[in-house]
This record gives sequence, C-alpha cells and structure tokens, in this order.
Amino acid sequence: MQALVLDGINQAVQLREVSTPQPAAGEVQVRLHAAALNHRDVWIQKGQYAGLKFPIILGSDGAGTVTAVGEGTDASLLGQAVLINPGRQWGEHPAAQGRDFQILGLPQDGTFAEYVCVEARQVRAKPSHLSFEQAAALPLGGVTAYRAVFTRAALQPGERVLISGVGGGVALLALQMAVAVGAEVWVTSGSEEKIARAVALGAKGGISYKAEKWPATLTKQAGGGFDVIVDSAAGPGFLDLLDAAAPGGRIVFYGATLGNMPSVPAAKVFWKQLSILGSTMGTEQDFAAMVELFEQHGIVPEIDETFALAEGEAALRRMDEGLQFGKIVLRIAAE
Repeated sequence: MQALVLDGINQAVQLREVSTPQPAAGEVQVRLHAAALNHRDVWIQKGQYAGLKFPIILGSDGAGTVTAVGEGTDASLLGQAVLINPGRQWGEHPAAQGRDFQILGLPQDGTFAEYVCVEARQVRAKPSHLSFEQAAALPLGGVTAYRAVFTRAALQPGERVLISGVGGGVALLALQMAVAVGAEVWVTSGSEEKIARAVALGAKGGISYKAEKWPATLTKQAGGGFDVIVDSAAGPGFLDLLDAAAPGGRIVFYGATLGNMPSVPAAKVFWKQLSILGSTMGTEQDFAAMVELFEQHGIVPEIDETFALAEGEAALRRMDEGLQFGKIVLRIAAE
C-alpha cells in the first residue's frame, strides 16, 4: 500500500510503498477513504512529543470501509463504512486514562495510509449524513471536545459558553455541539474573520483576545459571565478566563499551546467558586456519545482544506501555520 512515512525529526513525510497491515485477532482492517490532521502530527514531526519512534506513519483520524477482519472478530463488520476512535486502552477508570493509554499514529502506525488495522472496538458506523472526508474530520477533535464540554464541564442547555481560540478543529467542534444542545456560545480569536465565521456557525458573537481588558467588554456584551469556558491555550491569558467566568463557572482546558499558566490568584477562584478542570481525549463511551450527538443533530464538521495523500507534507505545513478554520483533510480513496 501507499503511506506517508516520517523517518525522523524535522524531516518531510514521504509517500512510499509499504507492507499492507493484516488484522490480528480481534482487529479489523480499514481501507481509508480519508484522514484528518491534528496538531499532534506536527508536534511529532518536530520532535516535540513523548515516546518518539521512527519510521512512523502519522495520523490519528480516519474514516473508511472495513475490508478484512481478524480471528474472533464479528464478520458482519465487513463492508461497513466506519470512523475510527483514535484512543486505545483507556483503562478501567472513566475518570482518567490509565498508563497504557495510546493514541493512533504513535506508537502504532496511523491513518496517513491506504489501510490501517485497529481493534474492532475502535470502529463505529459512519454517521449517514457525513461524507468520508467529513467523518474523518471528527474523531480526535470530536471526542476531545465532547469530553471537555459535556463529561468534564457538564454543560447544560441554556448556559452561556465561551470558547477561546476558535478556528482550530476541537474548538469548532465544541462550538457546534454546544450550539446544537441549546447553549449560548461566544468565542475569542485573534482573527476577526474567524469570529465572523464562528457566528455563521451559531455563535452569538466574540472578541479578539488581543483587545485590552477584553473580559470586561465581552461579559458586558454577553450580559454576564460565562458558565462554561473551553480553552486549549493556557499560558498567561488563562488569567483573563478567571475574570470572564461567572460565579460557579467551570473552566475546562484540554491543551497548553501557550505553555504553563502563571500563578493563579487564589481568591478569584475560591470567592467565585470556580472549577478548573483538565481534560484529555475521551473514553469509548465519550466517543460513542459524541458520534450519536452528531448523528442526532445532523452536525457537519467544518473542513478547512482538502489535500491528496501525496500532498501530505503541504497539509502539515498548513497545519503548522495555524491559519486554518476547521479540519485539514487528506483524500485517500474515492468514495
């Protein structure tokens, strides 16, 4: 089969012929129609990730058709259109992943290839209203957003939500899901264009996080503080989120792209009775609930740009630029 192979740190991915993987007991082989990029892929390429090994086929997100099953695997899966849960071996406790938890695409070869083999429990039927490219945009970002918004922050219909740094895949999926369940969603971004596009997807409005004292301006515009705040940056700007939160608010963050947050003024947290929550990926139950929510509400993930598999390096550079609005997708096989 053809696959994009990364041979080492700061090297370009190369399209080459490699052995087609065969499903072991309990696994399925998926012929991939589409895969999607995540920042994780760029971080691995740059050597900014734990447990590096080379050569490796990157890619955590994928959708395709089951073409073979391993011993003991339900044969009725053959021919099914599926999307892949990139999380493996979460562990026994739903509150947090165990030490053996892995994400597809390192250390196991991932989805930037014509075929991939995964455990049968990692595939779910593709929502019927989504194309393969749209479905491929969903898994990692979708389960991350779902767990952050619903499992951890326990968002309720009618609550006021702030999603910071809108434009990335997880943030947009969180926006779409929150709007679908009847929340009032506001956003921040460094780009007025991205704020306008978020409004087109259902956000009430937004503000640039570059604006001076933006929490006061935005909370006045929104009519109050935010019950739930969803963040992926942390860093110095995290202190602004404390000011934007309503009393009793929940601030959940699933990344730290701007690094560690500075010292947190304790009084702001305890006097406002805030909850600060960390979140990473999600359980199989989170993944199933996320897919069901997208199916139930007919939500379509936002796609930024689609590349051919052979253009994988260009797609990674697009991700690295950070200019995307939505998911960057690789088209692998015709539907």
